[in-house]
Amino acid sequence: MGIALQPFAQLISREDARIDLSRACLLIAQDAYPDLDVERYIGEIERMATRLRARLAPTAAGEDRVVALNQLLYEELGYWGNTEDYYDPRNSYLNEVIDRRTGMPITMSILYMELGRRIGLPVEGVSFPGHFLVRVRLHGGMLVLDPFSGGAPQSEDELRSRVKRVIPDGVADDLPASELPLDQFLEPATNRQILARVLRNLKGIYRKANKPERMLDVLNRMLLVTPDASAELRDRGYVYQRLECYRAAFKDLTDYAEREPDAPDLDEVRSKLMELSALCARLN
Repeated sequence: MGIALQPFAQLISREDARIDLSRACLLIAQDAYPDLDVERYIGEIERMATRLRARLAPTAAGEDRVVALNQLLYEELGYWGNTEDYYDPRNSYLNEVIDRRTGMPITMSILYMELGRRIGLPVEGVSFPGHFLVRVRLHGGMLVLDPFSGGAPQSEDELRSRVKRVIPDGVADDLPASELPLDQFLEPATNRQILARVLRNLKGIYRKANKPERMLDVLNRMLLVTPDASAELRDRGYVYQRLECYRAAFKDLTDYAEREPDAPDLDEVRSKLMELSALCARLN
């Protein structure tokens, strides 16, 4: 394991609730920004939280904390969801979100959650289909918010509309997508699930941009977050092959074949292993 991965591995080895989400995201960003000062950006989040705490009474209701957070983040600081260049990789790196005051749904939500946590607002991430959201439990029930769109509350109709845009009718229990129970989509995401979703987004962006070196960085971290993810192990093997790291590719694909003896792509993987075996032999 490279030195750069050790702090990340140590951080995510903790119990899930004790994982520092903002720090983990900033460590991910160090792959693209090797000189990134993690403590500086942690300090920026703390300074925003300090401004919020100064304007909130200790007994402020949850609703008042939401209003104050939205006012600071969107009205005063000018944060916004990047709809103009959604797949810009900078939208997935928390340092860039803080610097540019824009990002994609999950990184905007992470910043929202981290600020909420610091002002006593129990904000939880929600891996909603197609669009990451957050939820807050209040005395009057549960409030679902969209940090990508100014922290706007989401009505039941809006949530059902989101589901319908992503899930085709008839997928589950022959019910129309608009009638599926919403509760199943509003479960809180764990910190590891949130980090895995950030990394999957980056993986897709760098695959589309044909940047295997960046994909390798992402997959190395993904396999620390989700070590049992066989598909990620296979994909890293293919990336290693593209980068002409044949022995590393051979090991990953061998491990994949052993883990998934009934995988539908096993014949393709075995063919690739024969090719890699010959390439490795030439290196000796």
